[in-house]
Amino acid sequence: MATWWQGLWAYRSYLILLLLPIFLLPLPIIIATKEAYCAYAIILMALFWCTEALPLAVTALLPLVLFPMMNIMDASEVCLQYFKDTNILFVGGLLVAIAVEHWNLHKRIALRVLLIIGVRPALLMLGFMLVTAFLSMWISNTATTAMMAPIAHAVLYQLQQAPKDKNIEEGNDNPTFELEEPSPQKTKLDNGQVHPVPPGPLEPREQKSQEERRFSQGMSLCVCYSASIGGIATLTGTTPNLVLQGQINGIFSQNANVVNFASWFSFAFPAMVILLLLAWLWLQVLFLGFNFRKNFGFEGQAREQEKAALQVIQREHKLLGPMSFAEIAVTFFFILLVVLWFTREPGFFPGWADVGFPRNKNGESVVSDGTVAIFISLLMFIMPSKIPGLTQDPEKPNRLKAPPALLNWKTVNEKMPWNIVFLLGGGFALAQGSEDSGLSKWLGDKLTPLQTVSPPAIVFILCLLVATFTECTSNVATTTLFLPILASMAQAICLHPLYVMLPCTLSASLAFMLPVATPPNAIIFSFGGLKVTDMARTGFLLNITGVLVIMLAINTWGYPIFDLHTFPSWAHSNTTGHCMVGQANTTMPSP
Repeated sequence: MATWWQGLWAYRSYLILLLLPIFLLPLPIIIATKEAYCAYAIILMALFWCTEALPLAVTALLPLVLFPMMNIMDASEVCLQYFKDTNILFVGGLLVAIAVEHWNLHKRIALRVLLIIGVRPALLMLGFMLVTAFLSMWISNTATTAMMAPIAHAVLYQLQQAPKDKNIEEGNDNPTFELEEPSPQKTKLDNGQVHPVPPGPLEPREQKSQEERRFSQGMSLCVCYSASIGGIATLTGTTPNLVLQGQINGIFSQNANVVNFASWFSFAFPAMVILLLLAWLWLQVLFLGFNFRKNFGFEGQAREQEKAALQVIQREHKLLGPMSFAEIAVTFFFILLVVLWFTREPGFFPGWADVGFPRNKNGESVVSDGTVAIFISLLMFIMPSKIPGLTQDPEKPNRLKAPPALLNWKTVNEKMPWNIVFLLGGGFALAQGSEDSGLSKWLGDKLTPLQTVSPPAIVFILCLLVATFTECTSNVATTTLFLPILASMAQAICLHPLYVMLPCTLSASLAFMLPVATPPNAIIFSFGGLKVTDMARTGFLLNITGVLVIMLAINTWGYPIFDLHTFPSWAHSNTTGHCMVGQANTTMPSP
């Protein structure tokens, strides 16, 4: 029999949507200022995002209604925030990623690298982490994990068969390797979507040794962790990175494109490599033990199992056949995109955008990374997927049929997460509303006493706070809420804004402790074999390690890349009159 408590729980979303706006009403009624109105909107959206009473993207649309009604911004100004250059970069980058997925190029890359590295336990784990991290730099973390997880479990299945099993000799296929299943499970993403998850592996033999179980857990976790770690390396690797770029360009419009693909990669890629290697060492120690001779396969044991696992990878690679014209074309366009991104405005030598195009009135290049991404995407809609020739339509033998293009709108419409575009826009609208309403200035004034605290200590505490917050909330929502506040704080205490905002953005990707923290974690957890305590115990130290690596990056090579030694002129405003433009050593760590 249903109780009143069960009824309340069943209708909790409706109750939150009804009661929260009423509960928060005293704020704008008692303090009838634009700052209070904007704070009301931000707090309301933050609570809706945390509770997921509404889909995240729907909550992101609230500024379109609240800001004009509260006289914070005109409706036309709010609408402009929902399709800025950063959104275009996001769409263009995903179009290229969709083409890579559509023609199975990512699977070919993954299998090829695994064949090169081999299947010895420690090297196998490293191989999966390298492949997953590399792929998640360019395609979504969720898609990467969904592809790599079945491969990992298929290889594990072969490694853990008894030597007398005939599958060891024959290297038979394992159904778990197949990525396309008729009735997949579902998992809820942090952007509110539902994503198919490949079903779990076949049940292993009942008497599974503790050692094998630990190795399986380590292999599962290495996939989801490396997907999250790899996403921080590129500007388009994960959405929080783009949130930072959009917030910097919106709040500090005179920043001369300080955060672009080349500068981000120069800063974040070394940090990603260091964190990935430390994560590999931690997982190896925790799940494989300290017997390094055995971990690296020097003891000569389990050779038959390793041979069978290698045969699985070889067979699946062989099934892909030779590279098709479409795969070669997508590879060419992908490499071209990366080269154009790196050479547009590299900073240490004149890029093609500096030489071939004029600059606008603010001294900025008229072409952006988004321009490049859309240009390459358009070429993919034009380029045929086969070498043009006179081929007949199999359904209508008397008619000729042209090959389809590398990209078509049906595929794009099915795979493009349009809700993220609205989520990004909502974040940019919040940041602009905070600036126009004066809330940013008010926050900056209240945070001025932090000027007496050591800057590295401030950043370290904030990184830990963001890394903790993102375990329970969408990483996009976390960065959207925190970055405008951090920008105001940096201006108030005369810190370079990027010295605070960059580390906190990277920390938003350190979601390693809970299955609900990020979609890759949820996908791996759905395969079974893991407890929440296993993930929490492993992820806790990894979170701390990640924050320390980020602190190392921002306090070493981050300084010359973003010129963090001085307070920049583009961050100067009426609220920073006490800060000297070009003031030296404002962010230098205290001795």
